[in-house]
Amino acid sequence: MKKQLLCGILAVSLAAALLAGCKKEDSKDDDKKDGKKTFTVGFDAEYPPYGYMDDNGDYTGFDLELAEEVCKLKGWSLKKQPIIWDNKDNELNSGSVDCLWNGFTMTKRESKYTWSDPYVDNSQVIVAKTDSGIKELKDLADKTVGVQAASAALDVLQDKEEGQKELADTFKAIQEFADYNTAFAELQAGSVDAIAIDIGVAQYQLNSRGNDKFVILDQHLNAEKYAVGFKKGNTELCKEVNEALHTLKKNGTFDKLAEKYDLADMVCLEE
Repeated sequence: MKKQLLCGILAVSLAAALLAGCKKEDSKDDDKKDGKKTFTVGFDAEYPPYGYMDDNGDYTGFDLELAEEVCKLKGWSLKKQPIIWDNKDNELNSGSVDCLWNGFTMTKRESKYTWSDPYVDNSQVIVAKTDSGIKELKDLADKTVGVQAASAALDVLQDKEEGQKELADTFKAIQEFADYNTAFAELQAGSVDAIAIDIGVAQYQLNSRGNDKFVILDQHLNAEKYAVGFKKGNTELCKEVNEALHTLKKNGTFDKLAEKYDLADMVCLEE
């Protein structure tokens, strides 16, 4: 009986070890699909025109379509991974995503990530209602300004050295939102007086909501550039993506997508 019990225990232990081995082996293939490398892009699903969900329930946008074209060139399988943008660093550092690609500002973050070459020139601007009386930055005094949490616009308003902290100190308040769709809804409702936002996103929002309802102030908060952000030190993957981007610029695919999303005037990627 003792021998049978011992054999039974050994058999169970062996099975458990084999199962653990299989699971460990399977984990090595987690980044592959149909024999292809899986390239996982972390993005904000409510950040048009760079990344968002369309009317069919599919994730799309300028950056996501660029990522698709990169994967076609490289023979990779693309995984579009929507994330909470405020948690982007945790997602990247944990390996849940391979990069952050979603209208991601590299300006003043150059040392925090490994970056691709910049591909879009961008500015932070103020959007207000057309009939608000807000025409210049100084008109924001004692006003409530909305902004997306963990955004470049928020960074600019909090930057004492080179940003617009002095201007922000004149505001009644800064109201943070999870996404700009919500911010625009609150602007429409009158809960905030203006929004600090990327110009490309602002233009998209105005085009979709009606240019007659809102205005982008002529005075910009700053100028910045977008790039693809990789975990610090991940130079090999960054190099592969960077080379693919330049190929897409050279063969015309990049510019066609920029035209599709009304971003042609903002492109800065060199062939």
